[in-house]
Amino acid sequence: MKLYYSPGVCSLSPHICLREAGLDFELVKVDIKAHTLDGGADYFQFNPNGYVPMLELAHGERITEGPAIVQYIADLAPESRLAPPPGSLDRTRLQSWLNFIGTELHKGYSPLFNPEANREFKQWQKQRLSDRYSWVAKQLGGREYLVGEAFSCADAYLFTTLGWMGFVGLDLATWPNLKAYRERIAARPRVQDTLRAEGLIK
Repeated sequence: MKLYYSPGVCSLSPHICLREAGLDFELVKVDIKAHTLDGGADYFQFNPNGYVPMLELAHGERITEGPAIVQYIADLAPESRLAPPPGSLDRTRLQSWLNFIGTELHKGYSPLFNPEANREFKQWQKQRLSDRYSWVAKQLGGREYLVGEAFSCADAYLFTTLGWMGFVGLDLATWPNLKAYRERIAARPRVQDTLRAEGLIK
């Protein structure tokens, strides 16, 4: 398998999951601004949408969209417990979290990174994102993970979005349990391996 990624962006989530699952894979770095691969190849020829992540399977099929990719990875290695069994209520809870993170958190950053978005709208969006994180902090309560008693692919996704806060002026310390949660996830050996592989830590 090949994971098309760019350091620190949403492709970090499936990258973490691949390492947590213990699967063999190859990393293919994408310049998401120029839409090129290392060496200059046009990434649009591989993924017409031009963004990451994308997972290319051994037989050539390509899967896009992070929440779909991480569940596929989890189902390849059920012993990793990255996702509850298909059809279970906990699997539905996992899918609910993946959808919430994707639509309410991940996409909430888009206008904040957009230089053409006006200041008033950015301030409104920043407050909306802050409110969403307050809700997440409340849902986590004293729990270690989002679903059940095990680290899941939803945790990899939430961890990824928490890492973007400083770039948009949000202070993770505002939510002590989210800060502790991120530090706990960051300390996982496979997460450390992922961060090193992407050049995010030494």
